[in-house]
Formats: sequence, C-alpha cells, structure tokens
Amino acid sequence: MDSLVIAEHDNKELKPSTLNTATAAGSLGGTVDILVAGEDCTHVADTAAKVSGTRQVWLIDAPEYKYQLAENMAPIIADLAKNYSHVLAPSSTFGKNIMPRVAALMDVQQISDIISIDSEDIFVRPIYAGNAIATVRSLDSVKLITVRTTAFKAAEMNGNAECETVSGKANLNLSEFVKRELSASERPELTAAKIIVSGGRGMQNGENFILLEKLADKLGAAVGASRAAVDAGFVPNDYQVGQTGKIVAPELYIAVGISGAIQHLAGMKDSKVIVAINKDEDAPIFQIADFGLVGDLFKVVPELTKELDK
Repeated sequence: MDSLVIAEHDNKELKPSTLNTATAAGSLGGTVDILVAGEDCTHVADTAAKVSGTRQVWLIDAPEYKYQLAENMAPIIADLAKNYSHVLAPSSTFGKNIMPRVAALMDVQQISDIISIDSEDIFVRPIYAGNAIATVRSLDSVKLITVRTTAFKAAEMNGNAECETVSGKANLNLSEFVKRELSASERPELTAAKIIVSGGRGMQNGENFILLEKLADKLGAAVGASRAAVDAGFVPNDYQVGQTGKIVAPELYIAVGISGAIQHLAGMKDSKVIVAINKDEDAPIFQIADFGLVGDLFKVVPELTKELDK
C-alpha cells in the first residue's frame, strides 16, 4: 500500500495539520509520499522531506498553484492518485475544499473526517455532530480521506526523504483568487494552540473580547469563539470553534459565556481539560467540563487575569 498526503501550507511554512495527516497515513502501513503544490514553496518541500516516515516529496511549483484553488489542485491530485491506494488531506478548510473535487473527478466516494483507522479499508468517523461514531468500509480502489487532525499525533521531524519537482497542468481558469481576510495576531493559531480561551454570546459584544484577549496573553493562549459570537459579529470567522468552524483539542480549553450548543461541543470536546465559566448553572457546557465556575464572567475573568499577575 502506498499513501499520498496533500500538504497544507501557505507557500512559506508547512502547516502542523500535515504532520498529523502524515501520522494517519503511516498507520496504514506501506510507503508515505507528500505532495507540495504552490508557488515559491521550495522551503515547504524541504520541510516536508523531514517528516518522519516520508519516502518521497513531490513538488509542483507554479504560479497557478499559489493560492491552491481547488479547481487547479484537483486535476493534479487525481492524476497522482492513480499511483496510490490512499490519498489523505487534513479535514480543514483546505482539505474540505479540495478533496470533494478530486473524488468527483475519480468517481470514488470520499471518506470524511476520520478519527481512527481499523484496516486499509475500514475507517472510523464521527457523525451527528460527534454524538455517534460510524465505522465504514470503502471498496474503492483508491481511498480519498480527510483526517481529523486532533485524533492523530503529529509526526516527528527526523526524516530525510527525496524531493522531486514535477510539472503541473495549465491554469484551467475556472476560478480566480480575489482576496483573503485573516485576522493578524501574534497569538498561536487555533488548531495548533495548547491553550485556548473561547467566548460566546455571553460576551455581549466584540469590545468585551478584550477581557479574553488579556487572559489569553497571560496564558500564551489562542482566542476562539462560538458560532453564536461569530454570527453576531463579535469576532471574525477564523475565530470560530465547532462543527462548522475549527476542530481543536488543546491541553486546556476555557469556555467563557458559552452555553454549549451541540455544534460547538463537536469542535472542542476532545480537549484534555475543559474549564467552563457561565452564569447559568444549567448550561450544557457544564456536562462535559472538567471544572465549572458559575458566576458573572465580567467579574470572574478580570479576577482570574489579576491572579495570574501575581
């Protein structure tokens, strides 16, 4: 069995999600190759070559892959996939955007968001917002898989794989990159952070998120939010944690003013330690919290931040 991992990157750095996906690929047995497609991304390919267990890195460096648009990426992945038994990508916005198109081109069924691998054709994945676990078998000759990265450890960086440049395809001009709006922050990225402080509708407005930002800075944490807070315009979309946002599993997750809707719990319930702060003692978040504090967040959070100064 040979597996191909689609690298997630920004043309400068290899995203940590690729390391978790590589671990999943390695658990299948056989060889693991990595595809790096982008523009001026030789450094990313060199980093990918160090991923433990990797045999080969394929580098496609061309302007049409700068933004990794699904319309341009899918054909090259489909061509390479014919030489592999499994093709894996992170179950991030990157993987969710590209892999369905690859599946359509190859006329195979995508297996989404796996959390465990039982055998080369049997996989485990959550359904119904994580309230049930499905074990599925694929009979397709090539298995196209997206991986819930929080379910697999990151691969070590002690490999020494070969790196080979291959040609891509002409720009299909089916889509055009317009712009990307991301929040600039020196805090850790949500999916890679060891500590996350998240706020919900209970924060009342975006200005009050400064309370969480001060606490996060004391802890060296990332700042997240529930869908309710994002939909209300308190914070940008890239803060969202949950089934329709980012799936996280930090060492410590502090939920402030979050009631605990099913779709939010699906994105953070695998956190090692969960702390909930809410004035409603019946809030569902307390059912999965390791530690719960019933109180006014506008008093509790500043007091907690002050204690960390001591």
